[in-house]
Order: sequence, then structure tokens, then C-alpha cells
Amino acid sequence: ANAKINLGLQITGKRSDGYHLLESLFIPIPLNDIIEITINEELNQDEIQILGNVETGPTEDNLVLRAINKLRESHDIPPLQISLLKQIPSGAGMGGGSSDATHTLKAVRELCHLNISDSELETIALSLGADCPFFYHARPAYATGIGNELTQIDFDLAGLNLVLVKPRIHVSTREAYALVTPRASSENLLLSLARPVETWKDTIKNDFEVSVFQRYPKIAAIKQTLYDMGAVYASMSGSGSSVFGLFSNRQPEAEEIFRDCFVSEMRLRAFS
Repeated sequence: ANAKINLGLQITGKRSDGYHLLESLFIPIPLNDIIEITINEELNQDEIQILGNVETGPTEDNLVLRAINKLRESHDIPPLQISLLKQIPSGAGMGGGSSDATHTLKAVRELCHLNISDSELETIALSLGADCPFFYHARPAYATGIGNELTQIDFDLAGLNLVLVKPRIHVSTREAYALVTPRASSENLLLSLARPVETWKDTIKNDFEVSVFQRYPKIAAIKQTLYDMGAVYASMSGSGSSVFGLFSNRQPEAEEIFRDCFVSEMRLRAFS
């Protein structure tokens, strides 16, 4: 179950029901949670074991279990034994929980031979989170609406190195949206992304950064440090608190520089 980053995130409006409208490019990255699911008829109910050093919320609220329970509303599913190895930080703006939910839906459909079409499964995924359908295909997608209107596009960051930094700060998504001020896009995001990556610093923004950086100066400092290290582009992902930098070369000193943070470095490859 892979993570994602946002290239650009503009909050363009707010609906009457309180949901915000946005514009962003979702990019899957090779940082993964690992989910193993087996049928165990000896159990009276599902059992989940959560591994890894990533902090998660109450087990009963875990999106893996919520996804399974959603399927049970219309399908007969035997008791399941689940192992979830968390490697994607939570509260990071990388969609780890949403990815877990969507990949669980796909896995249970296959494991239990459920007669559910792709479109039906995507609809179920959407009921669990606005960004869940993105992880169904895990390909670059231009997101509009509340993040649920997705258009897959050909977009490639192959050859660049990504350094991901997650401080020990949890940014509440609800809080981040409450502090942001919706505004119309001043420039088409896709046109900006079509220009050389070196120009993105001046044209591609994450609207959450203004308020989040004011409240959490350490997150702003991480972004500036990535630029000081030579990043061609750096940004907060989603509503934070993770920040990523794109580099032309590996950055072996990153873990030492950000020693009190979660740090992951990966070489980006073309999407097949």
C-alpha cells in the first residue's frame, strides 16, 4: 500500500456542506505499508496486528478494519487475520491510511472471490475517504473537486531523488482546513508543472503552508533546509507535516541533518 505526495495544492473554494474544493497533482511514491490478510475460520471476529514504529490511532478506528466492515455490509466474508506493517508515517499528508483502506478492499475482493466490479469497489473506497480512489490505480492523477475527481495523466519524475522528512509533529487535517483561506487559482497547475522543475519553486504552491508554517515554524525550517541542501523543488505534502525535496543526486547526509525526524530517501522511476 503505497504513499503519495502532492505537487501543488490549491484550495480553490468551499462547498455549502463545508467540504473544500482543491486542485493538486497526486504522485505515488515507493514508500509502502505492507498488508497481509488470511482467512481464519477459527476466529469469532477479525483480528489485526499492527507492526512498525508508526503511531496509529485506536485499533477499532483503523481504516483496514473499516474497509472490511464496509464490504461486509453487502457480502458474506469469513473472519480474517490481518497483519499491517506500518512504514508510512501517520499525520503526514501522504495518504497512508487511505492507501491501506483501498488496498485492503482489493485484497479482500480477490481473497474471498467477491463479485464486485472495479467501479463498485472505487465507489466503496470513496465512502472511506476522498483520496482513497486514487490509490486504486496508484498512477499520477490530477485531482479536483474535494480530491475525488481524478484524471490520470502522463507525468514523470524519473531520475530525480526524493528526500522525505516527517518531524514529530501531527498536523490535524481539520485544523489545517479551518485555517486556510480558499482562493481562485492564479495559474493553471498543469501548465506550471509542464515547465522545467527548476521553475516550480516560484509557481507551484501548497496553500496549507502559510498557516501551518506560522503555527509550526519547524516545518518551515525543514523546507528551507532542503533548499539549502540543493533541492530543485521542496514542498509540504498535503496538509503536512511531511516535507519533501526533489534532488538531482542522492543526499546521504539527510538522516544526520534531520536526525530527530523520520527520513526516507528514494530514487523515482518511470511509471510502467
